[in-house]
Amino acid sequence: MSHNLDTTVGDFIDQLSALDRDAVLRLAVNPFFPMSHHVRAVVATTDAGGRSVVYIADGQQEGHLPPEVARRLTWHPDTEGPRRARRGARPADPHQ
Repeated sequence: MSHNLDTTVGDFIDQLSALDRDAVLRLAVNPFFPMSHHVRAVVATTDAGGRSVVYIADGQQEGHLPPEVARRLTWHPDTEGPRRARRGARPADPHQ
């Protein structure tokens, strides 16, 4: 079993240590309908193979994840609306 997708606590601390210590921590969940959740708890245990594992539990849902965050997580494409030329106003009566 490959663990190349695993992030260690040390890796996570390194990433967080570069950030503002007073920043609010949220969880981004569900790439198909991105939501923001509060962090409820952190629990340490061991898995079936005896490895130490830390779980971060999501708490209450805060609301929709800001679109910019979803784009930075590559959950949503960086898109713009279609470009269209402006049209003049249409006359009220098409026979005029």
